[in-house]
Amino acid sequence: MLSASEFRELASGRTRGWRATLLRTLLRLIETPYAWAMRLRNRAYDGGQGIVHVTVPVISVGNLTLGGTGKTPLVAWIARWLRAHDVRVTLISRGYGAEAASPNDEALELEQQLPDVPHLQNADRIAAAQTAIEEFDCQIIVLDDGFQHRRLARDFDLVLLDASEPFGLGHVFPRGLLREPVSGLRRADCVVLSRADMIDADARLAIRRHVARFAPHATWVEACHAPDAWLSASGERRPLDMLAGQRVGAFCGLGNPLGFRHSLEACGLIVVGFREFPDHHPYERTDVESLIAWAVELGVTALVCTHKDLVKLDTDRLGSTPLWALGVRLDFLAGQTDLEAELTALLPLSEEQARADS
Repeated sequence: MLSASEFRELASGRTRGWRATLLRTLLRLIETPYAWAMRLRNRAYDGGQGIVHVTVPVISVGNLTLGGTGKTPLVAWIARWLRAHDVRVTLISRGYGAEAASPNDEALELEQQLPDVPHLQNADRIAAAQTAIEEFDCQIIVLDDGFQHRRLARDFDLVLLDASEPFGLGHVFPRGLLREPVSGLRRADCVVLSRADMIDADARLAIRRHVARFAPHATWVEACHAPDAWLSASGERRPLDMLAGQRVGAFCGLGNPLGFRHSLEACGLIVVGFREFPDHHPYERTDVESLIAWAVELGVTALVCTHKDLVKLDTDRLGSTPLWALGVRLDFLAGQTDLEAELTALLPLSEEQARADS
């Protein structure tokens, strides 16, 4: 099985040779019917078929591509912004990668960051929305990973594009990384270019112009994931310079490990080893034992991972080696004011406003 990075190398054409060429050809043959099926599905929903409306505004945060684009930091930022405006908000997600009746890694991460925000995981997101309204009396729903989920009507559709590979290598999965054809951006109310600090201003402008071909009226936002602090499973929070200049081993289970590597570079670490696990990887005893042996072999001061990995491992040490997660915060480079204006338009009326309108 290919790792996320290996698949990107293959799909991008950087992996050469007759075997790679043959595999790309086979994947292209599979891509064509899948892309058409997605177009037909979207056409049915565009006509209103099967869409269910609920009684509170729904904000969807999703991707155009497979792999990590940094949804979780944006979901957390939106939820905090809404809570700061005294809005009762509930997060809803499908719960991809979760074991039966257990929250997945993203839910655990958000639970730690947002202890006052309910999070419902349910493959039937219509049922979850009704529960959020009836049992939690929520005023706004934030639908996590919702762009391709068309059944639940939404009032504001945010789509994240990863600056390192915004258009999925130009192909729909399995030939590329797109979940659906790029023309799906027509549904977007807001496009957020995540990890925008990884490319220069000209490259960001080129992406924006390409997006404008499909979604000319969408709000444009540029953001980055800035390293914030080192986090431990027991709740410690340490400054970034704690590990500066230290030899560390890094690992992650992400759809796009490139973003994590980029963040580590900003922390002044000496990364002597890097291991990739599949996205949403459930760490088992054999994985832990392997990481412990790997840390000893490398002779590192610490092992570092993402917060998403730490919540699953739930330990301060792997063997005798300290384990720290890199906490990140969402910083806006452009478009924050426009995004906040869009969110403000969704806020429920205060009692005074309601009485005035009546």
